Amino acid sequence: MAQRKMISVVVPCYNEENTITDLYEILTNLFHNELSSYDYEILFSDDHSKDGTRTIIRALCAKDPHVKALFNMANFGFSRNIFSAFRHAKGDCAFLVFGDLQDPPELLPDFVRKWEEGNLVVLGQKEKSDEGRGISLMRSLYYRIISWLSDSPQLKECNGYGLYDRKFLDVMNEVEEIQPYLKAVIAEYAPDCVFLPYHHHKSGRGKSNFNFYRNYDFAMQGITTSTKKLMRMATLLGVIVGLFSVIYAISVIVRKLIYGAAFPLGLASIQVGVFLLGGLILFFIGILGEYVLSINTRTMRKPRVVIAESLNMDGKKDETR
Repeated sequence: MAQRKMISVVVPCYNEENTITDLYEILTNLFHNELSSYDYEILFSDDHSKDGTRTIIRALCAKDPHVKALFNMANFGFSRNIFSAFRHAKGDCAFLVFGDLQDPPELLPDFVRKWEEGNLVVLGQKEKSDEGRGISLMRSLYYRIISWLSDSPQLKECNGYGLYDRKFLDVMNEVEEIQPYLKAVIAEYAPDCVFLPYHHHKSGRGKSNFNFYRNYDFAMQGITTSTKKLMRMATLLGVIVGLFSVIYAISVIVRKLIYGAAFPLGLASIQVGVFLLGGLILFFIGILGEYVLSINTRTMRKPRVVIAESLNMDGKKDETR
């Protein structure tokens, strides 16, 4: 008899006490009915919640051996938590769904069907969203900007919600960056991923964890990970302004020597200094940016997260990663 395939459901959590139980019940019903031919595990990875999320997860682990938990020692952030959790997923595939029910877990059977067709990565793509109009407009503008700047095609209206085959999970586990950008990894190593449109709901906690600052931070991570054009533009602009400044400085000096009375005392030296130094500063900021970009991606080596506690993980203490 052939061994049943196993699906790992990976659930990153942070302050999800209002939705964790509902999410668990939805997933359990799916595996008992539509997906009864599959074995499964539900892995909650809590990024140091401040509410009662961990208490609820502990209770679920106590009553259901399919439920597993990783409790991070501190809040390490969205990307680091996700990649750390994927390292512990044991299934033939992993379904990433977030704990606040913004992305519907009910669509798991649809993701599985597309996976069984041979697709390594099946991503949910927002077709409609209940978010505010302002956030939607900002996100649309961001995708236009990054598409123009990026060196590779971008995954628009995706947040990582989706299903990942074991082959791709193994690739993700080889990524050694301390804070990898999920969409950039997918775009580079799974360019033939398929999309499943869905309706993006409001956060079950009432307010999304992704406020303006975190959205801005996430956007800048995407830009700096996906493209070098901004740094190259700064360098090119610095060169152009620098050359213009040198030419202008020479012209000011020549005119000062020929038409000395045309310049008030000290004005010529101020103009030369401002334009020359401004050009040099822009140029070296661009060069510095190139070095920082290169160093940042090659030299950071430290634990991605530190796991303080694990539950139902086959009875052994998990490594800190």
